[in-house]
Amino acid sequence: MSNIPDKVWLITGCSSGFGRILAEMALARGDRVIATARRVEQIADLAAPHPDQVLRLALDVTDPASIHAAMVQAEAAFGRIDVLVNNAGFGLVGAVEELEPREYRPMFDTNLFGLIEVTRAALPLMRRHGGGRIVNLSSVGGFTGRQGFGLYNASKFAVEGLSEALAEEVAPFGIKVIIVEPGAFRTSFLGRSIATGASRLAAYDATSGATRDFSAANDGAQTGDPRKGMAVLMQAVLAEQPPLRLPLGRDALARIDRKLAGVAADLAAWRSLAEKTGHDAGA
Repeated sequence: MSNIPDKVWLITGCSSGFGRILAEMALARGDRVIATARRVEQIADLAAPHPDQVLRLALDVTDPASIHAAMVQAEAAFGRIDVLVNNAGFGLVGAVEELEPREYRPMFDTNLFGLIEVTRAALPLMRRHGGGRIVNLSSVGGFTGRQGFGLYNASKFAVEGLSEALAEEVAPFGIKVIIVEPGAFRTSFLGRSIATGASRLAAYDATSGATRDFSAANDGAQTGDPRKGMAVLMQAVLAEQPPLRLPLGRDALARIDRKLAGVAADLAAWRSLAEKTGHDAGA
């Protein structure tokens, strides 16, 4: 991948946060970027300094017609896609019992089903040109669950399972998949990209309620520097052998380490019984 002098990126959700920063970094490298957002006017300033490098497209990842139109325009403009970055998404805070379908189903439509359809639409073009990278923005919450984020966790856990299978399917074409698992970074995510369930039950004040209160009070105080995080991601994208999983931030690494230790402990405690669940010899 690193021997291609300039690359063509398609990045969803470029209006702010990680998507915006990654687009700026790709442009600074001299790469070409298909920058997308629901409202294309929000990325006008991104394109202005780089008129020959940027194709601005309105893209709603929940609308199949919008996805198809974007792919047609991308191929017509640049002929290929080397790096697909599925970044569009949003969060939702609330206990599983508190949240309503009207609140969590749109999140799945964007975080999971939108990612699936954008990927399906881009793959024929990527396969035809041989090789590339698919970068799926998950979260540390796609690897470890947390009270108050259960349905958000579910959407991101699904992205990770999909990505693992996809990595095996596209490997013969020279396409690598990278699952990005950021911790808390100082982007606009808590302020702009996370919704809160309308219903709040007193029974959950000590669990999901505490998560709601913490999230509301700590926007702007996250420990992660988003530009440093995206610089590491850029290194991974350009690597000949990128990681399947890329946790970002000390908090993400700590949460993943704790989960792995817990899984190892459960396996050790129950392995002997689990191994005895097969048919008896000769049965």
